[in-house]
Amino acid sequence: MKRKIVSLFIVFILLTGCTSNQNKIIKFEGNAQGTTYHITYLSNEGILYKTAIDSLLTDIDASMSTWVPNSIISKINNNEKNVEVDDYFRTVFNKSVEVSEKTGGLFDITVGPLVNAMGFGAQKKNSLNQAKIDSLLQLVDYKKVTLKGNKIIKENPQIKIDFNAIAQGYSVDVLANFLESKGINNYLVELGGELRAKGEKEGEDWKVGIDQPNDKETSERKLEAIIKLNNKALATSGNYRKFYIEGNQKFSHIINPKTGYPAKQNLLSATVIANDGITADAYATAFMIMGLNNSIAFLEKNKDLNLEVYFIYDDKGQWKTYASEKLKRQLTELH
Repeated sequence: MKRKIVSLFIVFILLTGCTSNQNKIIKFEGNAQGTTYHITYLSNEGILYKTAIDSLLTDIDASMSTWVPNSIISKINNNEKNVEVDDYFRTVFNKSVEVSEKTGGLFDITVGPLVNAMGFGAQKKNSLNQAKIDSLLQLVDYKKVTLKGNKIIKENPQIKIDFNAIAQGYSVDVLANFLESKGINNYLVELGGELRAKGEKEGEDWKVGIDQPNDKETSERKLEAIIKLNNKALATSGNYRKFYIEGNQKFSHIINPKTGYPAKQNLLSATVIANDGITADAYATAFMIMGLNNSIAFLEKNKDLNLEVYFIYDDKGQWKTYASEKLKRQLTELH
């Protein structure tokens, strides 16, 4: 699945390569969904599952990638008849509705027409003005799309679904669940910067790093913090890697479904830790739209979600950070 963002905030995996007598450390990587993936796990048998992983990623693309012309989501967006969804699509759709309801529609998978119009989708960028934005906003409302049986029902045929803000997190879950089905209980799966970890490596929790925000075109990345991760998933969203300047205005890929324009908040990046990747990915995007103060208020009101966060934000031109209380015990800030 090629995303409208390609790994905005790559989360570096801090690994060392040695083996124990009982467990072999297996590592491999590849290209998928318009980005890269890296998988590390401990295995007594030393079996390499790369072929199976690549096959799963192809199946996910065939379901939910707007960049694949014959995918299920592309067929639905093109209003082809008698299109039935699969389990991948159903899971992501239902989770999307759940997050949309929790966030008052700030997370919305029907934002597709705006994503395309802004030039961040599979279609060419359109010429935009307020009238065009207002017109496209009439197509943006997750309540106008329902799943009945195995079919998607759209109130307006011009509505287009876009799973790019949630699908990579879900893909990480699919890969992690596959490894667990093979009896692997110590692993770290990373795809496009989204991660899920379980167990330990060399007697310690897995350690991952969070990038410093930097909108300059450079291969050099500096870490802002290191987080210990065990039996959790992590996703990061932000507005500084995928954007363009037109006139005097900066357009980023994260679209506010209420205004039709890129989200304008003081958050530079939102890292979310949750029990699964699909949840972490969706809320990382939602928090970028909410902004710092509204996100903190949301977390206080919705403690039942069990989300931990690490925010990097702009305070009058200076970077500052906010970490949820529980996360502070697993966190090392590097400044």
